[in-house]
Amino acid sequence: MTGESRDLLVEIGTEELPPKALAELAEDFHDRLISIVHDQLNLLESGDSKTHYFYSPRRFSVIIESMRVKQPEQRIEKSGPAINFAYDESGKPTKAAEGFARSCGTSVDQLEEKDGKLFFSSLQSGKQATELVPSAIKEALAKLSIPKRMHWGAGAEEFVRPVHWIVILFGGEVIDCEVMGIRSGRHTRGHRFHHPAPIELKSSKNYVKALRQHKVWLNDASHELQDEISVQVRNKADEINGDPLNSDRDSALVAEVASLVEWPVAIRGEFDPAFLTLPEEVLIATLEDQQRYFPIRDKKSGELLPAFITIANIESKNADQVRQGNERVIIPRLADAMFFWDSDRSVTLESRLPELDGITYQKKLGSIGDKTRRVVRLVSVLRDMPGTEPAFAVRAAQLARCDLVTSLVGEFPELQGTIGRYLALENGEPGEVATAIEEFYLPRFAGDRLPVTNAGQVLALADKLDTLAGIFGIGQQPTGDKDPFALRRTALGVIRILVECRLPLLLADLVNAATAGYDNKIADCSTAIIAFLFDRARGYFSEEGYTTNEIEAVLHPHSANYPARLDYLKDILKAVRNYNNLPEADSLSAANKRIGNILKNLDTVPAGFDMNLLTEDAEKQLAEQYLRIAPEINKLHEKQEFTAMLQQLAILKEPVDRFFDKVMVMTDDQTLRNNRVGLLKELHAVMNRIADLSRLAA
Repeated sequence: MTGESRDLLVEIGTEELPPKALAELAEDFHDRLISIVHDQLNLLESGDSKTHYFYSPRRFSVIIESMRVKQPEQRIEKSGPAINFAYDESGKPTKAAEGFARSCGTSVDQLEEKDGKLFFSSLQSGKQATELVPSAIKEALAKLSIPKRMHWGAGAEEFVRPVHWIVILFGGEVIDCEVMGIRSGRHTRGHRFHHPAPIELKSSKNYVKALRQHKVWLNDASHELQDEISVQVRNKADEINGDPLNSDRDSALVAEVASLVEWPVAIRGEFDPAFLTLPEEVLIATLEDQQRYFPIRDKKSGELLPAFITIANIESKNADQVRQGNERVIIPRLADAMFFWDSDRSVTLESRLPELDGITYQKKLGSIGDKTRRVVRLVSVLRDMPGTEPAFAVRAAQLARCDLVTSLVGEFPELQGTIGRYLALENGEPGEVATAIEEFYLPRFAGDRLPVTNAGQVLALADKLDTLAGIFGIGQQPTGDKDPFALRRTALGVIRILVECRLPLLLADLVNAATAGYDNKIADCSTAIIAFLFDRARGYFSEEGYTTNEIEAVLHPHSANYPARLDYLKDILKAVRNYNNLPEADSLSAANKRIGNILKNLDTVPAGFDMNLLTEDAEKQLAEQYLRIAPEINKLHEKQEFTAMLQQLAILKEPVDRFFDKVMVMTDDQTLRNNRVGLLKELHAVMNRIADLSRLAA
């Protein structure tokens, strides 16, 4: 590195920050500050400076190693007005010339002439880093992605939480400035209870160590603190031969807890075993979501134990008192959940159906009750899928949304469907119905699990298709990056269910059945929905690793050519990839494209060809080979042996190449021309039976 450099430490001390957003906030501040310092201020040499970010509940900070003390000199060059506009007839500078000179901080007589224009050149001395860093910090803070800022006291500053201290150290020197209404200094804060007094920092060199000595364990990109929490939780669970849930260092629960504590101390508590009669998802949600506790399973039986692990933020001399306090806190939470459970299961799901009419789904599309009736109707249309139990699918469709009006779902919205499954079993519904009710919402997000049962697959598919039909039908489809009804996620769910569950259903029939459920109360949108689904399919298969050409060969861009079914698309894509690796592929794909161009430019294309009208050896040989492989290709297509089917086309390479070398297709003889075009048309159709091979041509 050239020139003098020092390390920079910036710490923003606040009241407790939102734990779920803290890591992202710290990283965002780091990235923005580095971008400004490097790209705008030229205070870093690329590749030379190491940077770090840290965070704990009451702070986030950045360390930049080896930052320049001063910007390097830079040459400023500017072109001004053309010479003929810079001086008047008497040779005096015009206003244009004088204005350009003022903008450069000089006079016209100090300007040069270059390439027919006035030209300014100057070597500008760099500014000191101490002058530039305060504004860089302020700019980075102002640009942070904070959804809702607040202000405090009498000041006008706004931030995610009130700011109480600022540390800005450049080497051992404090960069004196005001940020967020606070004067910068060299004093940070230790643990709120263990070491509340200010801590003087000499430089960034001892920053992490100094805070650790004062009971503040900083988290950073290495997630060392999360590792520590994970180890402590597992060690505590081992004492009772237990396996703690969501205790891996990368789990969302561990990450959130790491943003809640400055000094982690694992403590195990217990609760009344009577609460184990709750649905385990309710018990887990109560412990994890409401208290940030770690539930524990028995290692042998896998059953939940009446115990939990919490991470205290203090190293107490009386750990039993801390444990007892956490045990007391959980009792009313679990008691409320038990009350809701007892209340909910005292009423059948079916008896709740009328309540769904009182919940608006979408003002133009009616109530949740209306949607339920449409989905029941659509399931009745789809239930003829092989292997589906019609009664299970229809019954599940009737009850699937009834848990929305239960107390437990009101308390734990993320458990909708799951609560429905438990209540269905309590009501004596068949297990297949209960399972389908839980699978109704799947997949909830990208990468989520899919329904396993036929009834669940049909039910989830019907609901998603009804949503697409309704929202498209009222003209609220996604535009740009706006997707208020999450239709892209819904469409991806449809694609995944059809493809990965291999449902042998015709896509157009599914979409038409969904739109028909609205009884002409919505606009005709089937074509738009199909196009939208295939657009999502392109993204899906791209994520699966297929190339754009491979995908476009199978998913044609015109709706009339879309594949009728999606369940075999992965097989076709694999076949296309295997075909494209054949030595003959490039030549055949190019010939396919050539044939397509010939056919596209004709007003009318003759149907079929007559062997007796073929005159050239090359066209006779091509026709013979075509007639020989066409039946075999048809048989392989019926068996869905797509790879073998496309590999048959390799036989055509030599006769196709010879045909285009020896035969004039567009001859003046109308009869010969029509016959040759007819041969090419049939050849084109058999080559493109499952994919448009011309899209593979280079």
